[in-house]
Amino acid sequence: MLRSLLPFSLLLLTTGCGDAPAAAANAGTPSAPAAGIGPTIYVALDEQFSRPLLDRFAKELQLDLTQRHDTEASKTVGLVSALTEERGNPRASVFWCNEIAQVAKLAQMGILAPYDSPAAADVPAQWKDPEHRWTGFAARARILIVNTTLLPDPASWPRSYKDLVDPKWKGRCAVAKPVRGTTLTHFAALRHVLGEAAFDAFVDGMFANDVKFLGGNGATMRAVRDGQLPWAFTDTDDYHVAMKNGHQVACVFPDQEEGGLGTMLIPNAVGLVAGGPDQAGAKKLIDAILGRETEALLAAADSAQIPLRSGIPGPKDPAIKGLGAFRAMVWDFAKVGMDLNRCDAAFNKRWHE
Repeated sequence: MLRSLLPFSLLLLTTGCGDAPAAAANAGTPSAPAAGIGPTIYVALDEQFSRPLLDRFAKELQLDLTQRHDTEASKTVGLVSALTEERGNPRASVFWCNEIAQVAKLAQMGILAPYDSPAAADVPAQWKDPEHRWTGFAARARILIVNTTLLPDPASWPRSYKDLVDPKWKGRCAVAKPVRGTTLTHFAALRHVLGEAAFDAFVDGMFANDVKFLGGNGATMRAVRDGQLPWAFTDTDDYHVAMKNGHQVACVFPDQEEGGLGTMLIPNAVGLVAGGPDQAGAKKLIDAILGRETEALLAAADSAQIPLRSGIPGPKDPAIKGLGAFRAMVWDFAKVGMDLNRCDAAFNKRWHE
């Protein structure tokens, strides 16, 4: 791995944003439905969790629903690319994404249309677009997964994103390459929150500290689960799967000290695609997706999503905290969304230097 110490902000400034992403070959290839048949939904949440819900909603609402699901390899980007390429002739009616910044970006590009769903009336304003183009629900948290066999004493566990650059963990911790998925969103948000100079120093520090940059959050979870590393960054859903399968792992919500940065939450979000087929049916489907029961079911599932509304039961795993039980990182969905392409390109450039 090359360890160039070029300031990361310089790479961001010299790399094009390119809001016209690469072709969506990895995002699935179903043909577009005939006009007037029914709505089509593009879904980035794992199919094992989303399809049963959507099949049920389609039956209850009597919708002839076409579903197009993302692949693990494309990490949401495939469907975002498809929506961007199809903007002149939309095939999708609804976009359900498990990364809210991607939805916020599409809204700013004019791909999503306003729809103020009555089912979202009790969703706090911080999780909704002021122009009603998307609504957030059911979040994952960016947490530290710890191997409790390698680190049996909780007092020795890492507690912050800053531990990635602490020499005591040199070569002994991991994070996914921040070129896609929630890690890209996380690092793009860190750049905004920390400021460019501090973020550049953080990135340089990770390379100097021999942080292991792996292929995704599943890979970081497995490295810790299997005892290859004592800890890593991942998402709550990946941690929960490892814990449920009996592995000796713990979950740490980072940066909880007084004045700390807080733990990043990345909600799902759903929006109406402007000009997509069967807009009336699409709005009914959005209402169903934004129902309180959906958040409850996603919390109870293996994905262990965190509800954004009060009064909805959270995950049964007590290590996955509910809103109000931890300090949450404050970040701007819209600004981060519009910066994702530039950050992706800059990180890719750095890896190939």
